[in-house]
Amino acid sequence: MDLAVATITIAGLVLFETITSIDNAIINAEVLNTLGTRAKRWFLTWGILVAVFLVRGALPWLIVWLSTPELGPIGALTATFSSDPVVIAAIEESTPILLIGGGMFLIFLFFNWIFLETKYFGLKIENYIARKAVWFYAVVSILLAIIVWFALKINPMMAFAAVMGSTAFFIVCGFRQNSEEQERLMLGGGMTDISKLFYLEVIDATFSIDSVIGAFAFTMSVPLIIIGCGIGAIIVRQITVSNTETVKKYHYLKNGAMYSIFFLGTIMILESFGIGIPAYVSPLITFVIVGFFYWKSVKELNDT
Repeated sequence: MDLAVATITIAGLVLFETITSIDNAIINAEVLNTLGTRAKRWFLTWGILVAVFLVRGALPWLIVWLSTPELGPIGALTATFSSDPVVIAAIEESTPILLIGGGMFLIFLFFNWIFLETKYFGLKIENYIARKAVWFYAVVSILLAIIVWFALKINPMMAFAAVMGSTAFFIVCGFRQNSEEQERLMLGGGMTDISKLFYLEVIDATFSIDSVIGAFAFTMSVPLIIIGCGIGAIIVRQITVSNTETVKKYHYLKNGAMYSIFFLGTIMILESFGIGIPAYVSPLITFVIVGFFYWKSVKELNDT
């Protein structure tokens, strides 16, 4: 990977991490306002280290290690820079498994949003689909069945990974639904500062799963993922401190994030089946989609 592609990839990762973490920033800001001074200081100093190095650093490395256990922990981190034929072969063998699992997770996440979640309607079709919420489970079940069917013809482990991707989605979705109840307790004064700090770190880790999994649509290089997602996480912390009210006014940023997730998930699934897609496509799609919905948000603000 040359310097230009690496730079574009990191820029795309930073934007993707930032835009997919807007909800996280808003939740953090609301809870942060209920914390004491000492707890706020801890969150904004040590909390950043946890978010950047422990979560965004460890999660992509762990995903690669689990999908290619024969590399070992150090090999999983440095594999993308290795010229060892054995390492290269191991990465190539495990890449489709990682991509199809991650792709299914992202696709399910998108359909959950467009069918079930409350949203500002950025496109007319979103309003129509939201009225057909009952079809969510039918759509994702049929989609999973189709992808598993084709994956079985290539590699049973790909089919298993697709199922695991959908399983991971429902687990994460359950955690997030529970977090909404916990947030109400915190805002109502039902938890201590220590409990709130623990909650903030857990919810940050949960929200980071989307961006870290989506990062593999940009690159399989763990160091680039750590850099891009880490910078994005720092930006999100700054938004948490100072700009959440401004961000809330841009109603369609979440739409941009979710459509990016859909296309990145699709790219991951296509690549898992051997369809080659240039490295610049994922960052380009992210910039175009987020830029479009940012423009719609600004236009709405100027019209009101």
